[in-house]
Amino acid sequence: MKILLTAINAKYIHSNLAIYSLRACAGEHKPNVELAEFTINNQKDYILEEIYKKKPDVLCFSVYIWNLDYVESVAREFKKICPNVPIWVGGPEVSYEVRDFLDNHSEIDGIMIGEGEDTFREVCDYYEGKRELSTIDGIAYRDNGVVVTKSRGIIDMSRIPFCYDTMENFSNRIIYYESSRGCPFSCSYCLSSVDKSLRFRDTELVKKELKLFMDQRVPQIKFVDRTFNCNHAHAMEIWRFIKENDNGITNFHFEISADLINEEELALIRDMRPGLIQLEIGVQSTNEVTIKEIHRTMKLDRLKEVVKSIQAGGNIHEHLDLIAGLPYEDYDSFKNSFDEIYTLKPNQLQLGFLKVLKGSYMYEHAKEYGIIYHDRPPYEVLSTNWITYDDVLRIKKVEEMLEVYYNSGQFEITMKLMDVIYDSAFDFYQSLGEFYESRGYFGMSHSRIRRCEILLEFMEDNLSKEKCGENENQVLNVGNVSCGEIIAMIQEALIFDLYYRENCKSRPAWAIDTTSFKNATRKFCENGKLSHVEPFHYRFPDKNQKMIDRLPDREEVPVWVLFHYDDRDPLDNQARVEYVNYEQD
Repeated sequence: MKILLTAINAKYIHSNLAIYSLRACAGEHKPNVELAEFTINNQKDYILEEIYKKKPDVLCFSVYIWNLDYVESVAREFKKICPNVPIWVGGPEVSYEVRDFLDNHSEIDGIMIGEGEDTFREVCDYYEGKRELSTIDGIAYRDNGVVVTKSRGIIDMSRIPFCYDTMENFSNRIIYYESSRGCPFSCSYCLSSVDKSLRFRDTELVKKELKLFMDQRVPQIKFVDRTFNCNHAHAMEIWRFIKENDNGITNFHFEISADLINEEELALIRDMRPGLIQLEIGVQSTNEVTIKEIHRTMKLDRLKEVVKSIQAGGNIHEHLDLIAGLPYEDYDSFKNSFDEIYTLKPNQLQLGFLKVLKGSYMYEHAKEYGIIYHDRPPYEVLSTNWITYDDVLRIKKVEEMLEVYYNSGQFEITMKLMDVIYDSAFDFYQSLGEFYESRGYFGMSHSRIRRCEILLEFMEDNLSKEKCGENENQVLNVGNVSCGEIIAMIQEALIFDLYYRENCKSRPAWAIDTTSFKNATRKFCENGKLSHVEPFHYRFPDKNQKMIDRLPDREEVPVWVLFHYDDRDPLDNQARVEYVNYEQD
């Protein structure tokens, strides 16, 4: 009897914790359980072929919003080829409205509802002839109609065996790990709010398992705990262990509530190796009415204090999250939320759109809020009582430009200049997105240098309109600096950004010929491609300057910057920068 647990992940670097956990809990059936992982970048026919070649006696799929379409398609075609092989599904995308799902998917034989570790083992028992389906809690199946058994109780997390019994498949992948389940909060858009049973894995077990990962020098461990620091003692014990056993390579990702962090926790994480941990902090909105309506607990002032305190240490990569389309958040309100959080200058600002997930409070109250959303996954918002579809499309332009020019980390210096030139970061990204659309640049693959060229085109166009009084977005804090000087400054900032990341093989058209400073290159770049020297007429802000309040003055005598590619910042991979003295002949 071969039982195949199948995952279709969003990316190759991802792993599917669910199927590893189910196999670990299969008991005596574990030798008969095989895993198969694919990605949504694989062709459906390829997935179908690979599953077929494994000849499973029972086929199971782990289902989420990102892979439902793939699972449905592959399962449907597989059933045609192997009509006698039962197909089961489980996961958050199929654990709600199970009767409707089975009614609409004749190819699916059963659903494992909610937590599946014990359920999966008992389903295996059934196919070994050791029990009846009717005796298994937490499933839905067909027997003269759809049968839904009683709900299953929650599992003791410390009873789940270590599920990663081999590390050879994870050298270039993210390992997902959980030390707790459930969440103490009740955010209306989140499925974790449905599970009120917050519980923790024994910390001694957690430390033992993390040590195995660290001994194998796994690149990244991503904790899937919904609010890792909701229990101070639990968080501190794990963070202390990670710090004390740091191998210099492994990175740990945690999702936390910033306003819950206390000074003891801050002191500990500020003392960690740069790059040892990274933190994801949900903000979602700064609109107090919205925050209250979505049942979110957040002290915004405290959150800002914590973010600034973390940043002051210079050793933690942090993500801040916003959600567009929440109740009582209109276009202008979201712009305010964006600008307020953008000024904190996180390493990444994730702009997402509300997803109306089955089983969530938001799903149950969608009509009340006038939420119109996609019928198919990921069930993303189209409009609400407060935001139109036109507004959603406008914000999507902001999202794309934010990803390209801010979150990529490829335009750090140039974006700091934009902070001075534009009063509102949201307006800047909005205008840039509209420029992309007007020139037909969306939907095309652009090189980094081409992205630089487009930004220059945009600035030349905007500054020209500003000069003629046609620009709605006011250019601020430039004083008597001419449009030509601003463009020259941005050109140099873009060159700085290009070399910040890599020793470029090609240079933009406006860059001076490197032969004009070949003597400086010979003097400072003895290690060849591992360094680059470049003259600039501006002293640009360094990493410690999150915000600047004025544009840099032009230097009559160029300043020389040496980029060290063999010494990079562990948080953003930028080269170390050194100002060197050189008098050009």
